[in-house]
Amino acid sequence: MTSHFLLGIDTGGTYTDAVLFHETDGVIAKAKSLTTRHDLAVGIAGAVDAVIATAKIPVSAIGLVSLSTTLATNALVEGQGGRAGLVMIGFGPEDLKRDGLAEALGSDPVLFLPGGHNVHGNENPLDLAALQEALPELAKSVSSFAVAGYFAVRNPAHEIRVRDCIREISHLPVTCSHELSSKLGGPRRALTTLLNARLVSMIDRLVGACEGFLATRGISAPMMVVRGDGALISADEAKLRPIETILSGPAASLVGARYLTGLDNAVVSDIGGTTTDVAVMEDGRPRLDADGAVVGGYRTMVEAVAMRTYGLGGDSEVKINDRGLVAAFELGPRRLLPLSLAAHMHGDAVLNVLEQQLRATHLARNAGRFALRTGVPDHLASGLSGPEQALFDRIGAVPIALDKLLTMTSQKATLDRLVARGLVHLGGLTPSDAMHVLGRQNQWNAEAARRGLALAMRLKDGSGRLIAESVEELAQKIVDRLTRQSADVILAACLAEDGVADLDPAKSISIDRALRRAPGIARFAISLDRPLVGLGASAPVYYPAIAEMLATENAIPGDSDVANAVGAVVGQVRTSVTVFVTMPEDGIYVLNGAGESLRFTDEDRSFADARSRAVEAAMAQARLNGAVDLVVAVDEQVDAPEVEGSRKLIEARFVATATGRPRIAAD
Repeated sequence: MTSHFLLGIDTGGTYTDAVLFHETDGVIAKAKSLTTRHDLAVGIAGAVDAVIATAKIPVSAIGLVSLSTTLATNALVEGQGGRAGLVMIGFGPEDLKRDGLAEALGSDPVLFLPGGHNVHGNENPLDLAALQEALPELAKSVSSFAVAGYFAVRNPAHEIRVRDCIREISHLPVTCSHELSSKLGGPRRALTTLLNARLVSMIDRLVGACEGFLATRGISAPMMVVRGDGALISADEAKLRPIETILSGPAASLVGARYLTGLDNAVVSDIGGTTTDVAVMEDGRPRLDADGAVVGGYRTMVEAVAMRTYGLGGDSEVKINDRGLVAAFELGPRRLLPLSLAAHMHGDAVLNVLEQQLRATHLARNAGRFALRTGVPDHLASGLSGPEQALFDRIGAVPIALDKLLTMTSQKATLDRLVARGLVHLGGLTPSDAMHVLGRQNQWNAEAARRGLALAMRLKDGSGRLIAESVEELAQKIVDRLTRQSADVILAACLAEDGVADLDPAKSISIDRALRRAPGIARFAISLDRPLVGLGASAPVYYPAIAEMLATENAIPGDSDVANAVGAVVGQVRTSVTVFVTMPEDGIYVLNGAGESLRFTDEDRSFADARSRAVEAAMAQARLNGAVDLVVAVDEQVDAPEVEGSRKLIEARFVATATGRPRIAAD
């Protein structure tokens, strides 16, 4: 390939990782820095500057920069993202009831326009009057638009006209459904497009921050972003289609796990601050989810690794139910800013409040909880209601105690809406704090963690006993809960792979007895048939116990803390283009996809043109994504049953996939 070094960057919810990688020598250096959501360039700079200083190489030796991120995944899991306007062409309000579209839309505006196409790409007239009338006012309340047209995968003309109209009047980013998927199923394609539109500003900020930082350091190498299926795409393409970066981090971690462990068959579980991602590796490859990635409870049309993402991580919210005879613990799905990290960043502003709350006679309802702004740009905070704006104005860049912030019960729901918009962080007790008290993590402020646990320890269960006798005992209970919940989600993912998706390990008495090793005349046991690869910075402290609970081999590679960043630079560019041929009437063949529609009177000719168009478009797209040394494969699926003795073409689908290595600077 080249003697250049490859720079891999992974921007996670808590940490930004960087590695310098060499094709023959592997990982040369690695570094971490806290992810700075208010200005992502700060966290990127911290990690990249440190890794370059450690490796002692000139920046001119860097030939490729590749970025993976969990920001899009985390945003969807936590219900965050910008406010988007959805424009549906040729659909009606009843279509919102399908595929969870209405639930995903929430309070975001939707506009229905007459138009769309039929299965052969023929149009129903488009009327833009309602759009032109609504746009000036609509554009003031959203940060982007999503456009979905009926059968737009057959003919995208109406989506393009609507997109151009929106851009001309509003100057806001617009996503069209035909740009994201060639699959039929309008409401799910609309859902995918809506989620993409919500993510545009976030990924634009991330890529822009990375590009801006690289420019200041004189690094001029091509920049790539990891897609959800583990392939690489150019940074420009990622900004247009950020939805394709959902599961980018997990996909990169799988590519990295394969490289770091050499295992062909494994269960790979990646624990971060916000999520745990689980996938099964078979014969050296992760399986792709043919039905589309499921993230945050929504099934999208994004082709990605068959990865199951759960709201469970080191920074998960610790919820304590003290109403039963024995206190019960539940973690997630929301991420909190750990008390130990909040004090690490803001010192006495957190420690003093915790001390005051400990001295109080009674335990306040929101003791040990804080709020602070995430620091996103002001324009993303537009469109707040009066109560939301009033509460937001009282929250600053320094944590404020919730018992001081919330003066009325109704303000709790208002605060939750600000959190969902990605404008406010909540701080509180997490497993990371428990680990600091137990001495198994030490990167942040252990005293804040101890004070937070001491506050929680004042709770009494239904029998009137304290929920723990010491902060260490409470910390261990929280860590034990994370071990058990992790085992449950890993088992759930493995059972789903085995076709047993309806069995919830968390609700199964038999599985509960097996995991607890409960004694009895009938004894249950459960295990995995392959090693458990634990990835993530905290994997070494959590995963030995999880693997033991699952009665399987524990495989934590040496660079497990930067597996995502490693995966970002060892991946390949891969693009697919689909072209269709249908027969609206005997003897007439219509070609759609990757360009203008064409009509033929000869089937062989239409198939040949479809085949060559798919190949040319896939190669062009791959080159646009920075690929060289291309290899193209074509998959053909022809649905042509015999009807009353004669062959009837329903649809022919030609899928060309171009694969190549990313272009290295000076290649």
